[in-house]
Amino acid sequence: MVGAAGDPAFASKDVITSASGLPVPRYVSLKSDHVNVRAGPTKDNDVAWVYTRSGLPVEITAEFENWRRVRDSEGAEGWVYHSLLSGRRTAVITMKSKDDLATLYDSADANSSVAARLEAGVVAQVKRCASGWCRISGSGFDGWIQQQRLWGVYLDEKVN
Repeated sequence: MVGAAGDPAFASKDVITSASGLPVPRYVSLKSDHVNVRAGPTKDNDVAWVYTRSGLPVEITAEFENWRRVRDSEGAEGWVYHSLLSGRRTAVITMKSKDDLATLYDSADANSSVAARLEAGVVAQVKRCASGWCRISGSGFDGWIQQQRLWGVYLDEKVN
């Protein structure tokens, strides 16, 4: 998995403070199931595409006034108006092969009982992360997963 700006050595402490006073880069999620992504940071710019999945995690990579440049888990980038984003943390399950399943455990221990097996692309709410493990939940599942299996949290990031 690659961190911010394509740097695998990126750590959550390597942040730049933005005009909003919040760190850049940072992860957020889409607030709505209809989010226009524009080619530039104004409404005069064409809509490049539309996200149709509320809760999808995106990484803010830049800010310009009330606009945020975002990147999704597939690497697509564009500009979104700030009010269409939420601070609610979510993540996407990532696997080396789309056919592999990610194991969700009852506790932050690979020797604990298996709570579920999740497909790549499943979006989950991030409850907390520490020591390489994250507690996530979603429709029909709740448990612990290795942090490296998630796109939407940095490798060493603590989430409370």
